[in-house]
Amino acid sequence: MPQLSRSCSITWFGTLGGATSRAFDVSADGSVVVGQSGNIYRNGHAFRWTRETGLQDLGTLGGLVSRATGVSADGSVIVGWADDAYGQRRAFCWTAATGRIEDLGAGEINDISADGLVVVGCSGLSTGMAGSFFSPRAFRQTATAGREYLCEGEAFGVSADGSVVVGTSHPHAFRWTERGGIEVLDALPDMILSGVCFALDVSADGAVVVGGVEQSNGYARAFRWTSTEGMLLLDTLGGNFSRANGVSANGRVIVGWASNRYGQLHAFRWTPSRGMEDLNTTYADLLTDGSVLETAIATSSDGRYIVGWGANAATGRTEAFLLDTGYTL
Repeated sequence: MPQLSRSCSITWFGTLGGATSRAFDVSADGSVVVGQSGNIYRNGHAFRWTRETGLQDLGTLGGLVSRATGVSADGSVIVGWADDAYGQRRAFCWTAATGRIEDLGAGEINDISADGLVVVGCSGLSTGMAGSFFSPRAFRQTATAGREYLCEGEAFGVSADGSVVVGTSHPHAFRWTERGGIEVLDALPDMILSGVCFALDVSADGAVVVGGVEQSNGYARAFRWTSTEGMLLLDTLGGNFSRANGVSANGRVIVGWASNRYGQLHAFRWTPSRGMEDLNTTYADLLTDGSVLETAIATSSDGRYIVGWGANAATGRTEAFLLDTGYTL
């Protein structure tokens, strides 16, 4: 049974002066949230949020756009990507010690280990004057060993200690380990892919992988994968589409988005005991009329805090949110 810790609450973040904001990760205790927000010039900038400071613009590496995609468990290290003055995409790291973003080389960082020592992402994206192209290579990077390329594709998630990495190598999802290398996470035998299978996050011990798979019938389904059970397709909220974006440390709480019977995208939470829950239904009392939690992207290690974005009826904008569910699961 869930353990009630305190009253539930939802916090809408507003923006950096633009029309939208989106949250992409949250620290273990819910005190630090990172993401991207439009500024007054309509450019998306990486942000750091705390209750004390509100939205803090982390800036860029000389270009117009940046995004914060991951934060360490204690909130002291933030990673993401930013464009430089030539429009080239660069990986970055921000630390509380320096208070500024630092260039970690070409590419994007999508996630960081709980201890803040390992980052994962991809290189191969250019947005410079010569035009945009994408020939991605998934990588794992540490301060001591540097960057290690794992395969063609993109790395999206990393385990707590950095020893397990998950991502996609078109059209398959993959799981990489230090001992075993690349393991392909195939879809179910009777499912023919029409697109790509994405592995987007992994539990603390690397045993549970979540993501999404595009089916031959044109639909898409969220999945949960383990080495013992293989790939389990999760349900939707009555529609034809779902995707799992984040998972708790113990692998029991999964968050993402799914379509309902009207084709609307709603944020969901899945647990073994409760199955699929529409967060808009479970936490309806927290939402003003017209507000909708559209996408859940990440959850804290204990499953209590959930971040993403949705429609804030009070401002008429798409904004990042932090949902304190009041429970650990």
